[in-house]
Order: sequence, then structure tokens, then C-alpha cells
Amino acid sequence: MHLIENISLTLEVLNLTKRVLITAALPYANAKPHLGHLRSTYLPADIYARYNRLKGNEIIYICATDEHGTPIDVQAQKESTSPRKIVDFYHKLIENDLKRMNCSFDFFGRTTFESHYNLTQEFFTSLIDNGHIYRAEYEQLYCSNCDRFLPDRFVEGVCPYCKAEAARGDSCETCGRYLKPAELIDPYCTVCTEKPKLRKTEHWFFKLSSFQEFVEDWIEKNDKLPDNVKNYASQWVKDGLKDWCISRDMTWGVPIPIEGVEGKVIYVWFDAPIGYISSTIEWAKSGGNPDIWENFWKESKTEIVHFIGKDIIYHHAIFWPAMLKAKGDYSLPSVINAGEYLTLEGKKMSKSRGWLVSIEDYLSSFNPDPLRYYLTVAAPLNRDADFSWSEFARRNNDELADILGNFVHRSLAFTHRFFKGEIPKPSNFLQRDTMMLDAIKKTMQNIDTSLDNFNFRDALFSILELAAEGNRYFNTSEPWITIRSDPSQARTCLYVTNQVVKALAVLLEPFLPESAQKIWIRIGLDGSIHSQRWEDALETLCPGHSIPEPVPLFLKIDEGVVTRQIESLLQKSEHFVDIELINELDIVVGTVIKASQIPDSNHALKLSIDIGENEVKQVVASLRESYRESELVGRQVIVLANLKPKTIVGVRSEAMLLAVETEDGFSLLQPDKPVKPGSKIK
Repeated sequence: MHLIENISLTLEVLNLTKRVLITAALPYANAKPHLGHLRSTYLPADIYARYNRLKGNEIIYICATDEHGTPIDVQAQKESTSPRKIVDFYHKLIENDLKRMNCSFDFFGRTTFESHYNLTQEFFTSLIDNGHIYRAEYEQLYCSNCDRFLPDRFVEGVCPYCKAEAARGDSCETCGRYLKPAELIDPYCTVCTEKPKLRKTEHWFFKLSSFQEFVEDWIEKNDKLPDNVKNYASQWVKDGLKDWCISRDMTWGVPIPIEGVEGKVIYVWFDAPIGYISSTIEWAKSGGNPDIWENFWKESKTEIVHFIGKDIIYHHAIFWPAMLKAKGDYSLPSVINAGEYLTLEGKKMSKSRGWLVSIEDYLSSFNPDPLRYYLTVAAPLNRDADFSWSEFARRNNDELADILGNFVHRSLAFTHRFFKGEIPKPSNFLQRDTMMLDAIKKTMQNIDTSLDNFNFRDALFSILELAAEGNRYFNTSEPWITIRSDPSQARTCLYVTNQVVKALAVLLEPFLPESAQKIWIRIGLDGSIHSQRWEDALETLCPGHSIPEPVPLFLKIDEGVVTRQIESLLQKSEHFVDIELINELDIVVGTVIKASQIPDSNHALKLSIDIGENEVKQVVASLRESYRESELVGRQVIVLANLKPKTIVGVRSEAMLLAVETEDGFSLLQPDKPVKPGSKIK
């Protein structure tokens, strides 16, 4: 009978296992990953992957660097290097940073692999053959100076919606709208600053509009889609899907697989999500079973779970399902989890302003687990969160050290002190003893429920509450007193608390893998916590099991450390200003039409400067020791024209000249060839 029960239980467990493909959005290979990327995408994906491994499910966790697109090409031209050198550098850096944060990828690939090029071109050709891609003329901005059509990031200008300057040809960072280069007001080439003109060229378009009904139905009927993803995507669908240009005039990228077509590549947002599949193919090859990838992409029983950031919901919840449907032989995503934004000290993170903390910055001073903890509990994944250094320290000290670390350490320390480092044999169990042991199973059930709904915050709080309950149980049991008055109660208490400590090691593994391994070692167990099973949390340590002498699990962070981190952040950011501030400055070319001395000053001259549109500005400038009046008249100068008027040496000054201070005085900035007064500096 016992054997039959075991067989039945084994079959039940086998029937409960599932196959799960977990992907994290491909990080763009042109910058260091920061805490916002980790919080929205890579950390929750890793938690879910580790949890499913413990549950015995057949899973792979896939990621890669996204290495094509105009931003990388633009960056390469500005830095006088090649796109290949940029992506090679950042691929290694990004992979290293994420793995140092213990992201347990089964494979971390690249979209510059040959297999990715082949698969992307196969997608493109198949969609043409199936009538889902067509070729059409398209008006695009052309720079005659650079002698080329300008893809999106090669163009900047004024946003047609919010009127913000320096909007890019693909989007406006100020209002968040997606744009086309031709929509920009006063566009200019980012390479040479010349004003481009519209010319007709040929491009390829994906018939996204023909998938309107399919995408709408897929979104509405997918009960697993989180509300933030469903609501965002539904709004785009309601506005009506439009055909999507999927080619670009450039050479960096996957070439259009059509004979005779040169200088055109497949758009990065068509090619990037295919990286999920190509990386799975590479994973299969690396494991010596090259066909097994099809189990994950072509079997309906496989659960495909994408983890992305909020800013790319549109591409994953609309473009990607339509592409897969058009291809016809791949499974659709089961779930798309989109992490909301992470601010830093209450302000939006900004690379240009230096207002961010990179993973590399963080790891230079701290271990991974306190950050994994903070980013998980700061807010639910579908809500914005904030990273604050002081709050980070508080949670580390009050929750990790004082609750979790304290419970683990006192349980092990008392066992060493009273029972020579051996798990004592329990006596009669009181109600509080059985309730404490039952709390392990209840915690596991809470975690299961939470993670089945991708509620990582509640799952981790359940574990913290188990440790807090353990502390309360310890205080109520008072083993430091009962060891003398009733030793059997002290033995039972320490037996129970050590079972909870062992369970904590297993339950914490998805969230705090380094700390889980430390607990595993501190409780005297061999091997790796990462190869255990979820149900091992319920297996008991036998009386007499020996544990090593304990050391504290978490160190506290003092105020001085927090102060230094904030000061470092401020120092990095103080060298930057908001782009909006620059946009407020009216810097133009002017022509000096009159210059005269100011009687009461030995340094200043009074200048009249034509700044165009029949407007003349009066300027007081300390140039008397650097220039004679006759040298200035007719000279073109750079003028900050919208400066608030100010009286200097008794004379009204309405603008300011830009100059360089030298050993001999000042040297005025000026254009290298004559231009029209009033021409704006960009």
C-alpha cells in the first residue's frame, strides 16, 4: 500500500510539472544597465526562473544583447569608431553586470550571431511569401550634405505635439509620443546639422493593419496579461493599427534578403524580438541537442513568459504577436510582464544628467542581495517605485538584518551555545511549536499563490513574515530561561527554529540566492542550495545534525555610507543640466554694428549687435583690453539673446557674448564663415 501511494504521488508530481520559457527584454548594447533596468526586467525574470527550477519544471531563462539600430550607428559615427566595436564592448559589460547580480541565464546571446541573421531573414522572406509584407514608395528625409537618407535617430527637431526641441526622429522624450522623422518641425541632421529635405525612396511595410482583429482578440481574451499591459496595448488597438515600416536606410543591421537591394536593413524592432528565438536555438546547440528548442517555441503546452520594461509594451503586445501569427509556426506569448519605472531619489533617472546608479556603481560598494531585496519590495512590479539610498539602508538594517538575519543568527548561536552545535531532540510539542512548523507550509502556499500571479513583492514579504514570526516564537519560548527551568522546552524550541532556518534557505533562493546559500552552509548542509527542490523546505533536520559556528548573515549600513552615496550622486549630476534648460536659451549669431567706450569703465565696451529680424541688442562686455572698437564693428559674434536685462557700470545690457578667457584677455567665439544674423546655434 505504501509503495502504491508513493507511485501515485510521483505520478501526481510529474503531472504537475510544466515547461516554461522565460525571456528578459534584450538590453540595448550601447550603455551600462542601471537599477531601473534591473528592477523592471531582469530581477523579476530571474526570480521566476529560479522558482520554477526549484518546483522541478522544465525551464530555460533566455536573454541577449540587442545590437542593431540607429542609436548604435549614430553613436559610432560621433565617436569615430565602428558599431561592431561598440556592441562588442557593451555585450561583455552588460552580461557581466547582470550575472554579477546573480541573474541565472541559461543562455545570454547576441543579435549579431549568424543564426540570428539567418532566422530574421527567414521571417522576412516568409512574411513576404505569405503576403504580409509589401514594398512601397515612402517619403523620407534626405541630407544632401551627407548624401544619404536619414533613419529615425539621425534626425532631430521640434516635436509637433508638445513643441519640445531636440525631439528625435522616432520619439519625443518630453511627451513620450512615437514619431516619424518627417513629422518633426525644423528637422536637422544629427551628423552635420544640415536641414534635410523629403525625397521618395522604397521601403518594406508589414501589414499590421490586417491583424487588427486578431491582436484585439488576443489582448482581450488573454486573462494572464497584467492590467498595465492590457490597458496600454488596448488603447493603441482602439486607435487603429497602421502598417509598419520595417526597413531602414543604413548598413548596420540584418540586410534585406532581396537580390539587388543594397544599403537597406531590417528595422531593429522587427529583428530584436526574434532574438528570443535565435538565442533559444543557440542554447539548444550549446547543449548538444540542436532540435530541443522547438519544444519551447512550437509546442502549445509550453508557457512563454516575457519580462519587459513599460516603455516597450507596444512592441511586445502588438507587433510581436502579429509577427508570430503571420509566420504561423511559432507559439504566442502566454504572459507579458511589464515592470513600471524606477525613479531615483524622487526624480526620473537620466543618463545625460548623470542622475542614475548603474549596476556597476552599486556593486562597487555592496553585495547583490540587499539590492535584490529592496527592488522587489519597494513596490509591486506593475507600479512605479523609487530608489532612495536612505530607504535602501533602512530596509537593509530593519528588515534584512534585524528580522531575517537576527532570526537565523540567534537560532544557530543558541544551538551552539546550549547544545554544542547539534540539533537537539525535541520533546512534547506545545501548540506554539506546531503552529510555528505549520507556518512553513502556509508560507510556501502564499509564495506559490503570489508567484503564480507574478506578485513578487507579496511573495518576498511572506518569507520576511515567516522570519518575523520565528522571532516572536523565539521570544515567547524564552530558551535562555527554559534551558535551566525546563530543558525539554528549550530543546523543542531550538529544534523548531532550526527547521525554520533550513526552510528559509530554500524559500529565499529565488529572491536572495547568495544569502540562501550562506544559510544553507550555516545550517551545516552540503552541496548547493540552487540544486535543491521546493519541497525540501519541508524536510526536517534530524536531531544530532551538526552545524558550524555561526556568523552574522547581513551587515548593517551606517549613515556615513548613505551620505557618501548621495554626495557621489550629486557630484556626478551637478555637471549636467536638463535639456529643457538648454532649449530655453536663445543662442544666435549676431553682427556688431557699433562699438564705443564707456567713460566710467577701463574694461567695458558698449556694443550694438544686430541679431536679425530688425532687432538690435545693446551689450556691455569686458573687451576694452582685448579689442579696439574698430576691430569689433562688422565682426560676427555668438550672442545669448534672451538674457534678462541688467545694468552694468550704469549702462543697460540686454544680452551676453560668448567668449573664451585666455592669458591675454578674451577671445570671442564666432562662426567660421559668414551667416545670416539671427541664425540659431544648435
